[in-house]
Amino acid sequence: MKTTIKTIGKFSNKEVTIGAWLANKRSSGKIAFLQLRDGTGFIQGVVVKAEVGEELFQKAKSLTQESSLYVSGIVREDERAPSGFELTVTSIDIIHQAEGYPITPKEHGTEFLMDHRHLWLRSKRQHAVMKIRNEIIRATYEFFNDNGFVKVDPPILTGSAPEGTSELFATNYFDEEAYLSQSGQLYMEAAAMALGRVFSFGPTFRAEKSKTRRHLIEFWMIEPEMAFVQFEENLEIQEQFVSFIVKSVLANCQLELRVLGRDLDKLAKVQTPFPRITYDEAILFLTNNGFNDIKWGDDFGAPHETAIAKHYDQPVFITHYPTQLKPFYMQPDANREEVVLCADLIAPEGYGEIIGGSERIHHYELLRKNIEKHQLSNEAYQWYLQLRQYGSVPHSGFGLGLERTVAWIAGVEHVRETIPFPRLLNRLYP
Repeated sequence: MKTTIKTIGKFSNKEVTIGAWLANKRSSGKIAFLQLRDGTGFIQGVVVKAEVGEELFQKAKSLTQESSLYVSGIVREDERAPSGFELTVTSIDIIHQAEGYPITPKEHGTEFLMDHRHLWLRSKRQHAVMKIRNEIIRATYEFFNDNGFVKVDPPILTGSAPEGTSELFATNYFDEEAYLSQSGQLYMEAAAMALGRVFSFGPTFRAEKSKTRRHLIEFWMIEPEMAFVQFEENLEIQEQFVSFIVKSVLANCQLELRVLGRDLDKLAKVQTPFPRITYDEAILFLTNNGFNDIKWGDDFGAPHETAIAKHYDQPVFITHYPTQLKPFYMQPDANREEVVLCADLIAPEGYGEIIGGSERIHHYELLRKNIEKHQLSNEAYQWYLQLRQYGSVPHSGFGLGLERTVAWIAGVEHVRETIPFPRLLNRLYP
């Protein structure tokens, strides 16, 4: 019976065959232990010399790291095994004998591992991170599909930028200039006026010269936009979404979280509603906790966000930022026009902002004035302005950065481990 490691528990005490790679091995004079992986999981294969004979035992001992094989054996329950099962090997068919695999069980430097990212992905730790990433993606589609959202795909090549062009990659688009998208938001607003509630899930690009553990040049964003939804309801949807994906990972990735040594109690504390503080309250908190140089109108950096997050044991919203700090499309507070109806969601444990969102301006004249104030092209944004001319309604949206969210939920320190092939300031290979 051919099966996979993930489903091997269905065949307890039966003989099965799996296609696998040898992740590692150790042996004594009478028993060889093979650490096998097949993409769905890891399992130990036990080769007992007295049961299989000299020829098969020597074949097992001669296997090299990352050789590919077909392995047959009897599935045995074993409480000590992470998956609860191991395989008593009865036969081995070598597909390809690997030689000189560069990533050995010893310690390697980060740059070496990044140069070999195409192979590093095979490790147990990276496998766990990618499985958690996949679960977050799966749960994202489930959440939005179950809540009446329609998936819409905005363009990656754009003629304008939602937040200015200073951090965009420009490219020649025949006889005009185009940019790699830093956000699909503006297009999603158009889609929301047609379909009500929509979301996109795709790659975005920021030409930001940052080397921090929170930044990537290319990353994936989940961007919902919702017609007839105002500021408070927008926050409620955000916290419901984040709570849902955390619960999904806890329910479906227990093994992977244990591999990574994640503190599950901290994730279990992620319950709605999330705490909220205003920008004003955040400034006061920071000045009372040693940040004497920060003043109203300053943006928050990583140390500020970390200090605020440490005060809570779950994600916290910081709301009502100064208008001057935020993009041109955000709706001002009707009672206080120097701040906008926006919020950043800060993850616990120092992982920083994972969501930025706001109510959008829906009055034509106010948006037109903001476009002029920010010295943006009226011509480039004419289509965006027209959304406010034909049946404009209050609407809101947000963007969640997938990689930062994976890093937080998985407990991984650097976002470079949360995407299969990271693009960093100094890295375009492999």
